[in-house]
Amino acid sequence: MSLTTNSPGAPSHPDAILDALDPEQRDVALALAGPVCVLAGAGTGKTRAITHRIAYGVRTGAYPPTSVLAVTFTARAAGEMRTRLRDLGVVGVQARTFHAAALRQLGYFWPRIVGGAPPQILEHKAPAVAEAARRVGLSVDRVAVRDLSSEVEWAKVSLVTAEDYVTAAAADDRPPPSGFDHQSVARLITAYEDVKTERGVIDFEDVLLMLADMLGSHPHVADQVRSQYRHFVVDEFQDVSPLQHFLLDQWLGKRRELCVVGDPSQTIYSFTGATPHYLLDFTRTYRDAQVIRLVRDYRSTPQVVALANDVLRRGRVVGALELVAQRPSGPAAAFTTYDDDEAEAAGIAARAARLVADGVRPSEIAVLYRTNAQSAAFESALSDAGVSYQVRGGQRFFTRKDVRDAVVLLRGAARSADPDQPMPEQVRDVLISAGWSHEPPTARGATRERWEAMQALVALADDLAAAAPEDAPATMATLVDELAERASAQHAPTVEGVTLASLHSAKGLEWDAVFLAGMSEGLMPISLAETDEGVAEERRLLYVGITRAREHLEISYARARNPGGRASRKRTRFLDGMWPDDGRGRGRSASGRSSRGQARSRLSGEADVALFDALREWRLTVARETDKPAYTVLGDATLAAIAELRPTTTSQLARINGIGPAKIDRYGETLIALVDGAPEGS
Repeated sequence: MSLTTNSPGAPSHPDAILDALDPEQRDVALALAGPVCVLAGAGTGKTRAITHRIAYGVRTGAYPPTSVLAVTFTARAAGEMRTRLRDLGVVGVQARTFHAAALRQLGYFWPRIVGGAPPQILEHKAPAVAEAARRVGLSVDRVAVRDLSSEVEWAKVSLVTAEDYVTAAAADDRPPPSGFDHQSVARLITAYEDVKTERGVIDFEDVLLMLADMLGSHPHVADQVRSQYRHFVVDEFQDVSPLQHFLLDQWLGKRRELCVVGDPSQTIYSFTGATPHYLLDFTRTYRDAQVIRLVRDYRSTPQVVALANDVLRRGRVVGALELVAQRPSGPAAAFTTYDDDEAEAAGIAARAARLVADGVRPSEIAVLYRTNAQSAAFESALSDAGVSYQVRGGQRFFTRKDVRDAVVLLRGAARSADPDQPMPEQVRDVLISAGWSHEPPTARGATRERWEAMQALVALADDLAAAAPEDAPATMATLVDELAERASAQHAPTVEGVTLASLHSAKGLEWDAVFLAGMSEGLMPISLAETDEGVAEERRLLYVGITRAREHLEISYARARNPGGRASRKRTRFLDGMWPDDGRGRGRSASGRSSRGQARSRLSGEADVALFDALREWRLTVARETDKPAYTVLGDATLAAIAELRPTTTSQLARINGIGPAKIDRYGETLIALVDGAPEGS
């Protein structure tokens, strides 16, 4: 198998890989020999740095690609890493989650060491935990089973046995699930293991435990794995659990070829057993480790970065990195106090609708909150405002029946595709039978959600066609292969709707506009955070929420839960000294700029600005004539790119993000005419 590719845009020479990096990222790419510790703040390009490091190491011959194992925490992140490496001309590197890498190795060695096929893996712990509770005489309901399942998982990833659970939980100052005591939980853990044994199944934690034990107990197995993988990269190292670190130690043996990447300020999963201890103490474990700090924030405006830095500074967060904004100035963060939860949801929905009307895509807007129970109010308010939305953490895109059915239709169509018909047109023809239409339905609920899912597939087809070189246009087979790869990585195409998500599930993501809702005491920090460590983690969680925003950031809370209720809530202590003392007003800075101003600020000359404004006037006319929101025509970022790059052919236009074949067919001639008629800059 070839270990390099001719991907369009891949650097032709190894040194060209370094050209796209800032000085600190370049230091990461050049640090090819471990141990290396990369402390990377939010938005500082850590994925770019480590993928370029791997690519540079492979392209210079420092190590073979098949000797590299890059481990991250989500299938999506692993898929993104593989895509970036492929774009850099490198294949053969294994980029996987801890569980995927361990499962692959366990499946290979199990027949040789144990014999037969590996045990079946429990999809969910709940049924086995419920049976274990019955055996030890615990009365449980659905909520109790959920909480006990989480506690069982914490014990396993923390390498705590049933015999040690009571002592370990007390030492960790960890309260048992509500309604139970530590002794009862310890008995339940024992019963849970018995249930699994009797059913001949294992859970996801067992995959890591069994592989680590196999490596430690069978030297020839360890030798085989260690001869294969000689260079390790671990992303999100602040979230590593004792179990994952134990497996990492078995993979490494006594070797030191390890590069870890993390940010102690983004440690937000300690309740699941994750600990920043391994990251913070890395230089004690490896006293000669090279430490590189990435602090240039390319994601957020100076206003967002300043607020994020302030939240950490006031909390004296251990190991916090001071971010340095690299983007142009943007709108000031807005702070809003609402009368009640209903008013807060309605106010945020109205603000989101205005952003959409101003050219911001709904998929570039997020409403983030502390608990999943808060989502219902925002779902209702956005529906009333006519704004589409998606709830993150719901059913996965590729497991939806309508999506599975659509993919089957596309796969069938790929076998008999017309080579003379553009791929995006074929996709539209196929998906009409799966519920897609050229115009979105007026109905809400399931009908609209189905259309949004189909529209995401249409948009993906447009993007693939636009990215393909002219001499090798994308085909139906290209789309089917892309969907297969995305499904395996759970990398869903973008659904055009406002994202509703908990702060925990938002980690690793970013949007142009972010609303942080419910920022009151009891929710931020959550009332369950009763220790100093728990409160400190809540502060870090707020920091993660703030740093999801690129340009627009609005923070709010409601004084009362229900309309007319007692106004007893107080805003979060974490924003003391930062929240404007404006009574019940919005607290919005008069110097705030619109998304139009942000797009214009990227342009360098008066002629480009004039063309941008002319393009916006044209878009407004089209939007009025077709009775559509402006963002459905073209977004501000796309218009700014046209004004800056001034394309004179449709092929040049196709290389601009946000313009697929359908929009080129519809608007291409007009856009080129507008560019041709605009004055040139000096």
